[in-house]
Amino acid sequence: MAVTVKVLLMKNKVNSEGEHPVYLRITKDRISRYQAIGINVKEVHWDENGRKVKRGYPNSVRVNYMIAQRVAEFQAKALDWELNQKSIRNKNLRKELTTVSHASFTEYFDAYIQRLLAGRKMGTHDKALAVYSKLHVYTKCDNILFQDIDLEFVKKYDKYLREVLGNRVNTIHSNLKMLRKLFNDAVREEIVAYQTNPFLRYRLTTEKSDKLYLTEEEVEAINELDLTSRPRMNDTKQMFIFACYAGGIRVSDLLQLKWKDFTGTHLSFTQQKTKEQISIKLPSLAHEILRHYKKITGPELQHYIFPFLNNTISEERIFDAISSQTAYLNKNLKEIASLAGIDKNLSMHVSRHTWATRALKKGISIDKVSKLMGHGSIKTTQVYAKIVNTELDKAMDLFDA
Repeated sequence: MAVTVKVLLMKNKVNSEGEHPVYLRITKDRISRYQAIGINVKEVHWDENGRKVKRGYPNSVRVNYMIAQRVAEFQAKALDWELNQKSIRNKNLRKELTTVSHASFTEYFDAYIQRLLAGRKMGTHDKALAVYSKLHVYTKCDNILFQDIDLEFVKKYDKYLREVLGNRVNTIHSNLKMLRKLFNDAVREEIVAYQTNPFLRYRLTTEKSDKLYLTEEEVEAINELDLTSRPRMNDTKQMFIFACYAGGIRVSDLLQLKWKDFTGTHLSFTQQKTKEQISIKLPSLAHEILRHYKKITGPELQHYIFPFLNNTISEERIFDAISSQTAYLNKNLKEIASLAGIDKNLSMHVSRHTWATRALKKGISIDKVSKLMGHGSIKTTQVYAKIVNTELDKAMDLFDA
């Protein structure tokens, strides 16, 4: 019996984003084997008759080309099996099915980036795109294969990041951690064999880094700045102060807050990163800031609270707009820090760290801080507790002075 290769959307498998993996089914002698090809698609974006993604799927032309390539790979193998009268039950042949040596790491990485884009995971997307671009510059190659990335490659790339680009230990760790994640995913999806994963034999290292946050005095110094003659700079200041008081909301969520998310006492919205619903009771200063913007924007519930995004912006463009406005805010904050006499590299993310340390100092329990910040694990929040404990230790040292 001839070997057949068919593309399937495995609807019995689903990830946290509601996507199903695309598999190839290779059948010979009524025995089938299944091979994941590293693409996950929601059912609404899948063309069942054409066995491909629909046009609305991000980068659909390239994704469909990748699917066609994988089908062609296995059809070529099928011809070889037919000519050599091999059986799919053969142990070596099974191994061959799960170790396609010329699978493209570049295409797999690109598909991952497109999924992040489709899922509007902006922070992770930007990080992934930066890692992707850096790797492309290093290899000078448009199509890196999984087999190209072995232990020697990883060691040389680590050296390049450290000695040529001057990246710090934690930056290198972040880059290699993403490559490791992609290899682990590919192994799990049976695109590459477990033993070919170079990160099994390579240890990633990190170094302790301090979280940058502002003291109460520094927050107050920024709040007291009179920037009314510079409206956009003043809007930046107001948003930063708001975040320092309102749960350390991520900048991507702050930018997308609408009046419909404000109940009069609480902000209630779905966090962009975690997709979890959260409700935050606002303190008086945060209410004061909202009253200021209510006079400007009016009562329209679908309008953004902070005036950085256009109220008519489309879903397709909002991702780029958020990235652009975040860069703009961070640029403004550098000047604001200087005006306030603060010698710290201020960014919107600093407001998040600032709220966490302030909350713990005011006696809010760590589990509540973790919940409000949308941390997946309380371990992530514990770093702030260590900061507070260190400050308390320093305060007690004054008794020895």
